[in-house]
Amino acid sequence: MAGASLLTLIDDIATVLDDVAVMTKVAAKKTAGVLGDDLALNAQQVAGVHAERELPVVWAVALGSLRNKLILVPAALLISLVAPWLITPLLMLGGAYLCFEGFEKLAHPLLHSAAEDEAHHQALTAALSDPATDMLAFERDKIKGAIRTDFILSAEIIAITLGTVATAPFLSQLTVLSGIALIMTAGVYGLVAAIVKLDDGGLYLSGKDNTALQWLGALMLNAAPYLMKTLAIVGTAAMFMVGGGILTHGLPFLHHAIEQTTAIAGNLPLVGRMLALLTPTLLDALLGIVAGALVLLLVTAGQRGWRLLRG
Repeated sequence: MAGASLLTLIDDIATVLDDVAVMTKVAAKKTAGVLGDDLALNAQQVAGVHAERELPVVWAVALGSLRNKLILVPAALLISLVAPWLITPLLMLGGAYLCFEGFEKLAHPLLHSAAEDEAHHQALTAALSDPATDMLAFERDKIKGAIRTDFILSAEIIAITLGTVATAPFLSQLTVLSGIALIMTAGVYGLVAAIVKLDDGGLYLSGKDNTALQWLGALMLNAAPYLMKTLAIVGTAAMFMVGGGILTHGLPFLHHAIEQTTAIAGNLPLVGRMLALLTPTLLDALLGIVAGALVLLLVTAGQRGWRLLRG
């Protein structure tokens, strides 16, 4: 009897772990849209920090990210227990924010002139080259800013993950949320560390006597800025796709409309199968762009109205 009970317990644990693995995979896929932006933003946050301090800064931000998630994971579990009806609105809010953030990047050249960007860059360069600049204070400000950014991005990841496991048992929710929090923190900041040291690695290899290593070093040096640009582009596109997808799933009439459009596209000769795969993603991204534009208009109007009220 005891043996049977033990086998039953082992079977139950195996079933739970299997379910957790599946839900973690789904949650990781859904949160991938945030990662490109997360990587690019956090890599940019250490810009201007001396090379020997880059890794300590990344480590400090990673610890801050873990502290953020120690707040966010229990908060998510509490919401799931006492107010599960809040999950969908929170997801919708997170999706709208993703779309807003993505569209703000697209609209940046329209909202800020090249002269403004150049003036900001020159001011930063002058401050860093000034011996009177307190580099420790500058570094602390960088870390605080990166941790604040991480809190927003981590909240998006946790909210999306919570939506994936909303109907699961509490233990599965805890395991998946904790697993995603740890995986994303280790993955993001491990990659950020690799990205910010890519140029140093290239410079090191370029100084070697071996021709092949010199070629590899030059390749790494040339690839570093393009990698950052690629991450930013991919991250922005993914924000529209993921954010738009969250919004369409939260609005049943849009979700059904996309399903119907996909079915029609899938019945077309020759290209039907390909269109059936691409249509939902493209429509989600299109909705994400529209939603981002609307939210940006509302935010801009609100900011201007607030400035007028303050005189």
